[in-house]
Amino acid sequence: MMAAAEEKGFLQYTGPRDDITYPVQVVYCGECTMPIEYCEYYPNYEKCKEWLERNLPNEFEKLTAGEADSKDDSDDKKKRQTRGGKGMLKAKKKAEPKGIKMWTQSRGKKKKITTLVGLADYDIDLKVASKFFANKFSCGASGNDNGEIVIQGDVKDDLFDILPEKWPQIDEECIDDLGDKK
Repeated sequence: MMAAAEEKGFLQYTGPRDDITYPVQVVYCGECTMPIEYCEYYPNYEKCKEWLERNLPNEFEKLTAGEADSKDDSDDKKKRQTRGGKGMLKAKKKAEPKGIKMWTQSRGKKKKITTLVGLADYDIDLKVASKFFANKFSCGASGNDNGEIVIQGDVKDDLFDILPEKWPQIDEECIDDLGDKK
């Protein structure tokens, strides 16, 4: 089996090549952080071109000279790669605020927690808001990735007054009390 691999030249190390100087210096793009040969696969290739033109004019000339030779007369756009880590740019949808919902839940026999959802729609930082509630009510409060703030204790009645006072973009009519949940 080893003789067959040697026969085909499969996985044979031929040593360092004479036409390459070692160590190989790779130039990276400041916009997409990929080697400049791969910038054309970045969704914002135009920004990469601008960066190259400003910072590496010699490399930019080499790339554009190669593009001019390879362009067809047709106006068809070259399909860009749409997969990959940093290359994927998603446009954030600006959602209309749907209102704030709050409810209480029992935690044990006498203890309750108040859950508040919807502050993130009003561009309110949940971490800052939970810290504000913790200081205001002298209790524990935490925000999570789902856009919820959990406050220890039944503080629903106070929240109706405090939310519009602290954040003027919130109307009192936008706050919904969903009552007790289990």
